[in-house]
Amino acid sequence: MAGYDDRDGFIWMDGKLVEWRSAKVHILTHALHYASSVFEGERCYNGRIFKSHEHSLRLLRSGELLDMPIPWTAEQIDAAKDEVLKANGLTDAYVRAIAFRGAGDEMGVASLGNPVRLAIACWSWGAYYGDAKMKGAKLDIAKWKRPSPETIPSEAKAAGLYMICTMSKHAAMAKGCSDAMMLDYRGYVAEATGANIFFVKDGEVHTPKPDCFLNGITRQTVIGMLRDMQIKVHERHILPEELEGFEQCWLTGTAAEVTPVGQIGDYTFEVGEMTRRVATEYERLVRA
Repeated sequence: MAGYDDRDGFIWMDGKLVEWRSAKVHILTHALHYASSVFEGERCYNGRIFKSHEHSLRLLRSGELLDMPIPWTAEQIDAAKDEVLKANGLTDAYVRAIAFRGAGDEMGVASLGNPVRLAIACWSWGAYYGDAKMKGAKLDIAKWKRPSPETIPSEAKAAGLYMICTMSKHAAMAKGCSDAMMLDYRGYVAEATGANIFFVKDGEVHTPKPDCFLNGITRQTVIGMLRDMQIKVHERHILPEELEGFEQCWLTGTAAEVTPVGQIGDYTFEVGEMTRRVATEYERLVRA
């Protein structure tokens, strides 16, 4: 497949569709230098983006948290996503909406005079972790930790917050792993580099409390599913040494969907009945 900068198709930019290869920004775009950017990743199934409006609302909220008001409504963003999917002839796709400070009058840290821009692209994207859905992903334990919410706006899906995730995933891949599990600034289990994490013990589910990392839309969806199944869910702080006592583990995220985990560091987990059931029910839900 061609690189992401060299494809046929269309990308929605600032209110209109442009040809894929022409969707460019200036080298002095503020976001490139200072990470003034927020984004959403979404999946379209059978022509419908799963929880599209919730993603649009979160994008706007992320912009607010970065002091970067986005000049479109959630309804306009919803419509733009549908427009770009139609223009590219896709009914099953990944959708990426990104809002960012563009080039303008300022090129220092402050950027209030620079326009906030919005772009939306979509493409076909298969399983994020490849064949891990069958045998379980293998995770490293990252050396980088999710920072305190006193240092970053942890509720925002902001591009700059992903740099330590990129570094952690690169280190994990060098060890033959699919991803890395990150701890938080206190030493508790937090999440993977781009997905939330769940554990099973004695028929009950345990998942880290999202008080310093993103409370994912897929995470919230899966917790709702589990409660509908009458399965008890504990949202709490989890110490890394507790991993030894957990029987099953899975990751959740828009890209990851529900992906079983077979190993984290020296700890191993079975791809058990509950994990398979949650993955199956999630697949049914998003395609309903």
